[in-house]
Amino acid sequence: MTPARGVTTIYGFAFLSNAPSASKASTTGYSSDAPCGRHGSGGRHGSGGHHGNNGCYGNNGRHGGSFGLHKSKLYDILNKTPEERMDKLNIFTGNANRQLAVAISRHLRIPLGDADVFQFSNENIFVKINDNVRGGDVFVIQPFSAPVNRSIMEMLIMLDALKRASATRITAVIPYYAYGRTDKKDQPRVPITARLIADCLTVAGAHRVLTMDMHAGQIQGFFNIPVDELTAQIIQARYFVQKELDDFTVVATDEGFAKKARQLADRLEAPLAIVEKRRIGNNGHTEAMGIIGSVEGRHALIVDDEIDTAGSLTQAVRVVREHGARDIYCCATHGILSGPAIERLSNALIKEIVITDSIPLSEHKRLPNLTVLSVAELFAGAISRIHDGRSVTELFQ
Repeated sequence: MTPARGVTTIYGFAFLSNAPSASKASTTGYSSDAPCGRHGSGGRHGSGGHHGNNGCYGNNGRHGGSFGLHKSKLYDILNKTPEERMDKLNIFTGNANRQLAVAISRHLRIPLGDADVFQFSNENIFVKINDNVRGGDVFVIQPFSAPVNRSIMEMLIMLDALKRASATRITAVIPYYAYGRTDKKDQPRVPITARLIADCLTVAGAHRVLTMDMHAGQIQGFFNIPVDELTAQIIQARYFVQKELDDFTVVATDEGFAKKARQLADRLEAPLAIVEKRRIGNNGHTEAMGIIGSVEGRHALIVDDEIDTAGSLTQAVRVVREHGARDIYCCATHGILSGPAIERLSNALIKEIVITDSIPLSEHKRLPNLTVLSVAELFAGAISRIHDGRSVTELFQ
């Protein structure tokens, strides 16, 4: 019988030989399970081969299992709990209220994230996130304060940048939510801008919103993402309890704020009065009509969610004074103080005005009788609880 040309495999390499013919499944063949076969224990796909247990793609290889480079990392990532994946906490801010963001990060004991946020000469806004946020739990702190529209655009562009940087979860922290008064169609052919802003935040990349004392509670329903609304009342109540005022009444500036004013009155264990008013036109002018409740011979604490042009507030001060109140204190969460607000408050007979730092206050607006309470610790506590998956309600108990 004429010898046939066979195949000899040595360390995974095949050579032609004059050896007797052998099948591909033989002990020395191409697909042999023998120590030197291509698929054998020493072959390309064997235990020590390129794809074997110890090979490049094997259990212990470059792309393999327990000692592999890529599969092991993928295994670790896929087997992490949600808490472990969200362990990376990042805080960023725009230019609206950097001081508040710094104070919040200080309470959290983490550095403020590095980001470039500025406006070109053509008024286009540029944002660059300089920190790695891939897989991180990111909070962007930005009140919608003056200039309002620029503050909103900075927030939206930052959300988009963080989304494209593969952040796992992005929370828009908005201490002051502008356009809160346009929450319904109260006239023909007018927009619901509060809803529009909510849609823009969601589309830009926000997974949840953290805010404080919205003008109307129903704005939460404009969002299809979770919304946590904090209140400054716990800080305000603590401040006025320390003043140890006797015989004082909490006064709501209008019927719409009566419910929230009642909550503060309950915290202070004080009676409630309500100023009747009506708003004339769209220019913010109001007219106070009278008062429901008694303030005669008592201190009055007039409360509202914000002080804008101070029209409603100064009207309430006048009515309360006419009804025999003693010292008058005013309290609000957001001190916008736009237009004639400073002039009106300076001329009003108010013993003390108490606001928070949800909106930055310029020097010319710092009246001698103005007190600013910080909400940094409150927001830091909420951010910590959201990050850890705990209840935010714990802050108010």
